[in-house]
Amino acid sequence: MPSWDDGQPEIPLTGGDVTEGLVRVGDTVRRPPGEQSPWVRDLLQHLEKAGFEGAPRHLGVDSAGRDVLTYVEGEVAGRPWPTWIADEDRLVSVARLVRAYDDAAESFGMPDAWPAPIEPPGLPPGPADPPQLVGHRDITPENVVFRDGKAAALIDFDLARPTTRLEEVMNVMLWWGPFGEDADLDPRMRGLDVPRRCRLIADAYGLAESDRAKLLAVAILQNRRAWHLMKHRAEKLGGGWQRMWDEGVGDKIQRRQDWLDRHEHSITAALLNYG
Repeated sequence: MPSWDDGQPEIPLTGGDVTEGLVRVGDTVRRPPGEQSPWVRDLLQHLEKAGFEGAPRHLGVDSAGRDVLTYVEGEVAGRPWPTWIADEDRLVSVARLVRAYDDAAESFGMPDAWPAPIEPPGLPPGPADPPQLVGHRDITPENVVFRDGKAAALIDFDLARPTTRLEEVMNVMLWWGPFGEDADLDPRMRGLDVPRRCRLIADAYGLAESDRAKLLAVAILQNRRAWHLMKHRAEKLGGGWQRMWDEGVGDKIQRRQDWLDRHEHSITAALLNYG
């Protein structure tokens, strides 16, 4: 078994909001362990056995206790986001990649011992639908690797957790639609036809009509929950979570709530008018 301690230089990897201590060593990535690392390791190994090529491979653990993952070659959006970030062909490829991931992850099942979700005081109840698979749940531009203009891999499984296909698609729409006031978005994502882009996502994923009909209602509920969860993580975990809270992410979430309320009808109409 490799020792993973070969003296190669460590190159810090940046770009995420809360991931700290991530480094590249040769053709591997070293990731400090977190609460759900054991389950993520099992998930990545399952994806490899299932033949899904759009995720890092888990290779082992180094002497510092860090997870050793394959470095996924390709193009990732750094900040400020590149001009291609709003391209509709890339958008469609992201939705198709997430569908392929969800199909592969579904056979992983529901691990009994997955860490319990955070339930801070005042948190509104979540959606009633039972989970269908362990989803990625953080499909930001920084977490999608592109090759030749198409989404090729998902990285950063820190927020992976049992969820539904509807919520996976909703997460794609949140970042790639995107959901939110123009003033809160990256300049390259402003002024877009969000209902059209949401329909492109749903069509490319193959989302069921029953899920399309209730997606915006679930998005509104989950956005309310997001405010409480972000505040709790800032208070309890600090680091990048606290930094985002100090920079006004709570206010941004509340403005997004107003935006979702105003656009619920137009986006739902676009989602259901397919064929």
